[in-house]
Amino acid sequence: MAYLKRQKIGKFWPIARKGTKYVARSTHDQHNSIPLIVVMRDILKIVRNKKELKRSLNEKQILINNKEIRETNYPINLFDIVNFVNKNYRASLSENKKMIFEEISDKEAETKVYKIISRKLLSKNKIQLNLMQGKNILSDEKAKTGDSVVLNLKENKIEKIIPMEKGKTGFALKGKHMGSVGEIVEIMERGGKSIAKIKSKDGNINVWVKNIIVIK
Repeated sequence: MAYLKRQKIGKFWPIARKGTKYVARSTHDQHNSIPLIVVMRDILKIVRNKKELKRSLNEKQILINNKEIRETNYPINLFDIVNFVNKNYRASLSENKKMIFEEISDKEAETKVYKIISRKLLSKNKIQLNLMQGKNILSDEKAKTGDSVVLNLKENKIEKIIPMEKGKTGFALKGKHMGSVGEIVEIMERGGKSIAKIKSKDGNINVWVKNIIVIK
C-alpha cells in the first residue's frame, strides 16, 4: 500500500496529525523513515506536489546519499544526505524527537556516519561490517560492533572509524532521550547491559549503548 492513515505516522514525523486522512508511505523501512515526497513537499517545501517531484527525479536533480533514485516514496532515514541542485540537507533529530533537515556544505555532504551493528567473517579472511539501515561493506579496518564508520558516499570507502568509548560524542537514536547529543563521560555495565553516561546540555543522562551512535 502506497499510503497510510495520518493518525498512524511515526512520532518523529514533523507534520501535523490532523489534515488529510492518508499520507504517503515509504517503499520500505516504514517504521524508521519518512517518504521523499513528504520531505520535499511538506517539510523542505521544495516541490508543491508529486508531479513536480517526479520531474525533478527524472531530470536527476535529486540525489540521496549520492545516489540517483526514481521512487517518490523512497525512504529517508536518519543521517541521510538529500542533495537538490546546489543545496544539501542532512536528516537529524531535534531534542523534541522530530526529524529535521539541516543544510550542510558540499564537503559535509560527501560523507555519512553509520553504526556497526555486527561483523561477519567471510572467505579468505574478509570482514564484512553490517551497518545500520541495512548497509554493509567489506573492510580491513580494526573496528568492533558498536563503533561507527564515516563512509565516503562517492567512493563507498571508509574514511575513518569512530570507536564507542569515553570522550567521543554520542547521539541517542531511541528511547526517552532520543535526539540528545553530548560527550560520553563513562560507559558502565549494569545488569548485563552497557550504559553510556552522556553529558548533554541539560545535564548527564544514561542511555543504553545499543541506543546510541558515536558521531565524532
